[in-house]
Amino acid sequence: MAARATHAFGIFGTRLAALFVLLLLAPPANAGPPSYRDEVVPLITRAGCSMGACHGNATGKGGFKLSLRTEDPANDHAVLTEEWLGRRINRVDPDQSLLLLKATAQIPHEGGQRFRVDSDEYRLLRDWIAEGARDDAETAPSLVALEVAPLDKVVEAPESSARLTVTAVWSDGRRQDAARRVVYESSNVLIPVSPDGLVERKGFGETVILVRFLQTQTPVRIAFIPRRDGFVYQAPRAENYIDDLVDQKLRRLKLLPSPLCSDTEFIRRAFLDLTGSLPTADEARRFVSDPSPSKRRHWTDQLLTSPAFADHWALKWADTLRAEERSLDFLGVTAFQRWIRDRVASNKPLDQFAREILSAAGSTYTHPEASFYRAVRDPLSRGEAVARVFLGTRLQCAKCHNHPFERWTQADYYDWSSVFARVRYTVLENQRKDELDQNEFVGEQIVWHSDEGSVTNAKTGLAAKPRFLGAKEGGSWEDPLTALADWMTAPGNALFARAQANRIWAQLMGKGIVDPVDDFRATNPGSNPPLLDALARDLVESGFDQRRLIRAIVASRTYQLSTVPNSTNQDDDSNFSRALARRLSAEQILDSASQVTGIAPEFHDQPSGVRAARITGGRPNPRYGETPADRFLAVFGKPERQLACDCERSAETTMSQAFQLVSGPVLQDLISRPQNHLADWLAGHRAPELILDDLYWSALSRPATQEERERFAPQLANSANARAYLEDLAWAVLNAKEFLFRK
Repeated sequence: MAARATHAFGIFGTRLAALFVLLLLAPPANAGPPSYRDEVVPLITRAGCSMGACHGNATGKGGFKLSLRTEDPANDHAVLTEEWLGRRINRVDPDQSLLLLKATAQIPHEGGQRFRVDSDEYRLLRDWIAEGARDDAETAPSLVALEVAPLDKVVEAPESSARLTVTAVWSDGRRQDAARRVVYESSNVLIPVSPDGLVERKGFGETVILVRFLQTQTPVRIAFIPRRDGFVYQAPRAENYIDDLVDQKLRRLKLLPSPLCSDTEFIRRAFLDLTGSLPTADEARRFVSDPSPSKRRHWTDQLLTSPAFADHWALKWADTLRAEERSLDFLGVTAFQRWIRDRVASNKPLDQFAREILSAAGSTYTHPEASFYRAVRDPLSRGEAVARVFLGTRLQCAKCHNHPFERWTQADYYDWSSVFARVRYTVLENQRKDELDQNEFVGEQIVWHSDEGSVTNAKTGLAAKPRFLGAKEGGSWEDPLTALADWMTAPGNALFARAQANRIWAQLMGKGIVDPVDDFRATNPGSNPPLLDALARDLVESGFDQRRLIRAIVASRTYQLSTVPNSTNQDDDSNFSRALARRLSAEQILDSASQVTGIAPEFHDQPSGVRAARITGGRPNPRYGETPADRFLAVFGKPERQLACDCERSAETTMSQAFQLVSGPVLQDLISRPQNHLADWLAGHRAPELILDDLYWSALSRPATQEERERFAPQLANSANARAYLEDLAWAVLNAKEFLFRK
């Protein structure tokens, strides 16, 4: 009997010990009801209820409005528990709560079924409602960190997936597996991510996955690449730090760079990128025949100090700074664009250029830099424009709610806008042509700075306190705009230096390291962050010398690569393994066609013979007169300059553009004018091969190929009307992709 008792006690003791071990290893159970802040809010967010397409919409859905992505849990709690006389939840019979009936599609729900009745989500919400549906804001622990792994991974075939681990770290010391509680968003539809964090490829490529939990979001970069057995990295010799950093990324992705471009491709590319125009036939010939190994650097230096460089790069700034006639009138926009060009021509350091604009005041006729504030006429518009142009940051989403993809809150938005609240302008006269257009101004205006002024935070109804982006505290500056200029252009302000370096890179390479160039945010990381950091550092160390950075980029092997892909990089468009072919801008096409034919088109209200790149203002208002050349520029994407954004200029190809090229009056006029370059080439009965070379060197910066000579020279020689045949040939060349695209 005693033995049996001892045996039974031993079994009981063993089981008790095992149970004790299990209790130690198990995660701690919730001591009370489900937490609204830490469990219900993430559930609602993950179910998509508070997304912009659903109840997070600005006007809500079906009378039910939540804050976007549940950013305001206190207000959302009131909406859930108090609106509609509390009908959305039923504390007495939780299963009859509208919140549960709709989400499980037991009654009609436009958003469909969000989870099942037998799911963990249902049980959590039901228990929360049954326990009183309380807001535990005062007692709930806060999220300290969201740890995600891996943050950056390359997956090579035959592997086709990667698992993300997500750990939530709470202020009470708990570390919790949150892989099934967070929201995952992939930027590439070919690389989706499952609700539990499994990333699987449907195609090769890179993606950025945003992992979002409560108010924390972490970006993860994952690349899926084909299997390349025996891959050996080979590349032309690196010229500078740019190539070294590009090579590091290409090696990791097992991408081989394309070979270097030819001399004829380089000289055309450099002229178009640096001056906005083509080299003349003589310039192209001289460059190609030059045997010097340093000729590319030598010609780059010449282009950087040419008048055409100032024209072309001033045009880029004029687009972004809204130098347009409707707001500034003809005198104002002419003075502003001339001021911009003078700064580019003198190589004004970019920090000083920005400082002069930000702190500008006075008559817009005698102090043209003040025209920037004349074009953006209220503090909110000024804040958005300055952030976008000088810091590469889009803030407009934060006007109505906390930014869904970035750290900026509504408080940040209104505090930043308040920095510009003291800017005033006085309209001395307004002789507008259209009395119904309240945004048209014709006449001198004075921009001045008041001693007072504020912005009201739309969310709180209180006056916002001036505060710079990212700063924890505001300031009481005697001159906020001078303080702003000091802060923004300080060498340690990475926002300004990175944004400007990225913009220069994009203008030369066709795509920013951060793309779009005015959308810097944690959830839109650059394709090569170390490269962007190095470019920004170079810019700062040079004293914000724009030309020096341009010179370094053009000298790099990366800039000089061919557009011809190889078997490894044919699908790459973001790692700069090859040059990206892109359509010429509106001004480049028209100025190039004008240069080839020797005929200058006429523009409305512009001096005769002016290049399209030197036209002041954006597109003219057709109501007040426009020429066929003005319409040509509009069709090919010349912006109206109504936005402080590079995005307004279009590089898309359209059917209207094809009609302009094929049968439009502008190109036909340039080609058919009796006294143009075609007449010069035909004069003196020169050999057909020489005439062909003149056309090809002028338009394409290369000689005619042997095939082109054999095909066209005999027909030109034997044509009954050589002029008509040469016009047809010139028309064909100016319609060719090789002419219309920069490669």
